[in-house]
Amino acid sequence: MELVRRVRRGDDAAFRRVVDIHGPRLYLLAVSMLGNRHDAEDVVQETFVGAFRGLGGFQGRASLTTWLTRILINNVVKLRRSKRVRKTSLIDEADESLGAASAGRTTETSRADMRMDMAATISRLPEDHRVVILLREMQGMTYDEIAVALAVPRGTVESRLFRARRKLRQLLGDYLT
Repeated sequence: MELVRRVRRGDDAAFRRVVDIHGPRLYLLAVSMLGNRHDAEDVVQETFVGAFRGLGGFQGRASLTTWLTRILINNVVKLRRSKRVRKTSLIDEADESLGAASAGRTTETSRADMRMDMAATISRLPEDHRVVILLREMQGMTYDEIAVALAVPRGTVESRLFRARRKLRQLLGDYLT
């Protein structure tokens, strides 16, 4: 909360610290939700602009992380409503990040293949299931934090996670056997 107080007083260094702390996590979540880096960068930037403008309304009932995640999710929804997001497959994103694959199969390549398969599989989940999986398993948020971030009851979070995990087990059957 001290960092929030400093930002409210106009401390630019404190705001940069908030961006440094939360930016990478929000960016990964945005890429996971949107499927491409360009839109993710825009959404994260809009998230911080919105947070800076709305910081006076931040009451601290939720953590700063949860509040920023909620703003990000709202911005993702707005972006999807305002235009049709060109869906770049998560596999293409991973290929771009990893560069050209080598001819030889190594343990590292196998791990990269599995990560790409997992990302592609997660992208096949319905939006409400994908978001809870990303927030819980990749962002490490608690059920209560997810409920606040999504503005849904905790029981809804639990049921969506249950269904998402069940669907992932079905889709990833080859990896699990």
